[in-house]
Amino acid sequence: MCGRYASFRDAQDLADHFALESVADDVRELPPSWNVAPTDGVRMVVERPERLEDGSAGAIERTLRLARWGLVPSWAKDPSIGSRMINARAETVTSKPAFARAMAVRRALIPADGYYEWQPAPEGAARTTKQPYYLHAVDGSPLAMAGLYEFWKDPTKADDDPDRWLVTTTVITTTAVDAMGHIHDRQPIMLLPDAWDAWLDPAVDADGAARLLSTPVPELAATPVSTQVNAVRNDGPQLIEPVDLA
Repeated sequence: MCGRYASFRDAQDLADHFALESVADDVRELPPSWNVAPTDGVRMVVERPERLEDGSAGAIERTLRLARWGLVPSWAKDPSIGSRMINARAETVTSKPAFARAMAVRRALIPADGYYEWQPAPEGAARTTKQPYYLHAVDGSPLAMAGLYEFWKDPTKADDDPDRWLVTTTVITTTAVDAMGHIHDRQPIMLLPDAWDAWLDPAVDADGAARLLSTPVPELAATPVSTQVNAVRNDGPQLIEPVDLA
C-alpha cells in the first residue's frame, strides 16, 4: 500500500517537469510536506477542459490541482468513506464500483518526491518496531504515481455554494517488484514520462489505461529513516535523512 509520502518540491518545478499549462491558486498555497497523510490536501496533475469566464468549457489543458487524499465516490452518502480509499488495487480498479468510473474518465498523476514503507522486524529480533524506509527515484526526479480522482457533491450545501464540491483522489497500487518486495508486498504504481499522455487522456478508455499499469517503473532507492515519520504530527526534511541501522 501507499499510506504516507513526501511532496515538498516547488509547484513551479512540477509545472516544468510535467509540462503543465497552469497551476491552481490553492495549489500554490499548499505548504511542502515530508509526511503527507490520508485526508491531507495533495497535488495532482490532470487534463480537463479549461473553464472559461462565461462558465463554458474550453480546450483541454494539463493542470496542477488540489484534492483531498482518500477517494469519495460520487454516490457516497458522506465523505467519511474516503479515509478507507486512499489506495486502489490495480487488480480490481476497473471492476470495483468505487473506482471503475474514475478509471474510465478521471485519471491523474500524483507527484511525490518519495514515499514511505515499513519493514517488519526480523522474527526473534529484540526490537519489534517496524523500520520505516523512504523510497525515492535514484536520479532524484519526482515520482508520478498513478491516481484517480472523483467529485462528490455535498447535499447539505446550496448549489451556489463554492464549497459544495469535494475533489478527492486515490493512489493505485500493485504487487511490489524487484528489491522493494522485501520491504513491503505492495507499492504505488509509478508511471514513466512516455506513459503520461495516454494515462491522462480522457479519450483513452479504462482497458487502454489499465494496460499502462504494467509498464516499467523508475529505478528506486530505499533509505532507512527515523521512526519520527510514524507520527503524522511530525514533519520536516529531517524525516528523509538516512539513519544507521547498525
